[in-house]
Amino acid sequence: MDTAVFKAACPDCRGCFELAAGALRLAIGGSRRTTFYSFTCPDCGAAVRKPAGERIVELLTGGGVRTLRLHSTA
Repeated sequence: MDTAVFKAACPDCRGCFELAAGALRLAIGGSRRTTFYSFTCPDCGAAVRKPAGERIVELLTGGGVRTLRLHSTA
């Protein structure tokens, strides 16, 4: 059950909307370049990928967004 809702915008159609945690994916890589979140725009269907800094990662993981770790944290 998704309870967290996140505001997002599409760079293609410039639509602004709210997405449930289940509509977002977070990838955490070994650097800032490889850490991002993604979603499909509900207005135009574009695949959107945006960089995710530490604060965004914290908010998304705390809100229940599914996370893929692209590197080990050993």
